[in-house]
Amino acid sequence: MSVVAVVGAQWGDEGKGKVVDLLASRADCVVRFQGGNNAGHTLVVDGKKSIFHLIPSGVLHAGKRNVLGQGMVIDPRVLLEELGRLDETGRLESAGIAISDRAHVIMPHHLVLDRLREQTPGGSVKVGTTLRGIGPAYEDKVGRRGVRIGDLLSEERLRNVLAGALEYHAPHIAQKGHAVPDLDETVRDYLDFGKKLERYVVDTVELIHAEIETGRKVLFEGAQGALLDVDHGTYPFVTSSNTVAGGACAGAGVGPRSIDRVLAVLKAYTTRVGEGPFPTEETGEMGERMRQAGGEFGSTTGRPRRCGWFDAVAAKRVVRLSSASDLAITKLDVLSDLDEIRVCTGYRVDGKPVDALPYAAFEKAEPVYQNLPGWKTDIRKARSIDELPENAKAYLRFIEDVTGAKVSIVSVGPEREATIHVQELF
Repeated sequence: MSVVAVVGAQWGDEGKGKVVDLLASRADCVVRFQGGNNAGHTLVVDGKKSIFHLIPSGVLHAGKRNVLGQGMVIDPRVLLEELGRLDETGRLESAGIAISDRAHVIMPHHLVLDRLREQTPGGSVKVGTTLRGIGPAYEDKVGRRGVRIGDLLSEERLRNVLAGALEYHAPHIAQKGHAVPDLDETVRDYLDFGKKLERYVVDTVELIHAEIETGRKVLFEGAQGALLDVDHGTYPFVTSSNTVAGGACAGAGVGPRSIDRVLAVLKAYTTRVGEGPFPTEETGEMGERMRQAGGEFGSTTGRPRRCGWFDAVAAKRVVRLSSASDLAITKLDVLSDLDEIRVCTGYRVDGKPVDALPYAAFEKAEPVYQNLPGWKTDIRKARSIDELPENAKAYLRFIEDVTGAKVSIVSVGPEREATIHVQELF
């Protein structure tokens, strides 16, 4: 097996960064295939925390290829800041950075539009975005007026595409009382960004296929989680891209048969940031207990995450959507001090039982719980399944049974070494 895709299997924040960081030590090439700097992954290595929003999680391993695929939307300012931090630590030259010439660019007007939509009363549905311009950038992509990374290398192309986009958006921006970004100033700034990034810009489709065809190990890394997928998530409270495993095919430029295994990352409980339905949310003492024990604050925004019990119905759906063969269960240690652990095995909507994600009434779904015994033991030093208490092992088997996928990785702490490797994925 040489190609593995990793996807979040809840509403994001499942700990994909640590999982991908672990797998990157065994891979040769790590490819981010969608999203932008609305996602963040926190890595703790030798007690030092590193947070990245665009660069793939494999960047902390020397000698790896780290690819930003064409399915991403990239803010050049943010990317250059991350590259600068790598340079300061002496890691840039060994990071093997490659940026797709076809990835779309987040422009100043996208940031303005994002703020207008989230902050203007009476506007479209407030979804709790990160205000990073992600949604508007994807809208311009679909509307065929988007600026791509390759356009930053040509003043003529950049000016022509950007002029059309600003002409389209200017009336709305001006109507709301905001200044429209200046065309000449924006062209000048983004051409400068293009010069600084040019050394990394390539046709990443050819690069990725060359890696696969020569037998090198390739890891596809998704952002956010499958329940935020624009087609399959809790719409309209979703992100603007396809976060399920199929998104790796479009966002990286490979066919389905190129992917050997799919690893779905599930937190041992559930969290969500932003607006939208969350049937198993605990808004009282238990939710705060999970938040504090798990350090549940967004790595991108710092917002406190909403916390609740594991949702087996949603997890089963996500495993199906991504054809997940394997599971990574993160933050199992956060549940260690509980006498009893609740798991949602179904819903009731308007008093009727429902065993799948409802279409129009998810916000009214009431969870049906099964109670499982806790283990009341510190498991942070466990490095094999055999070292876990019986009730913790039973909890993992329960998750396997309800999802139909096998647990291959268990995280029992934020550090790299606080991990149980049940099965080798590569």
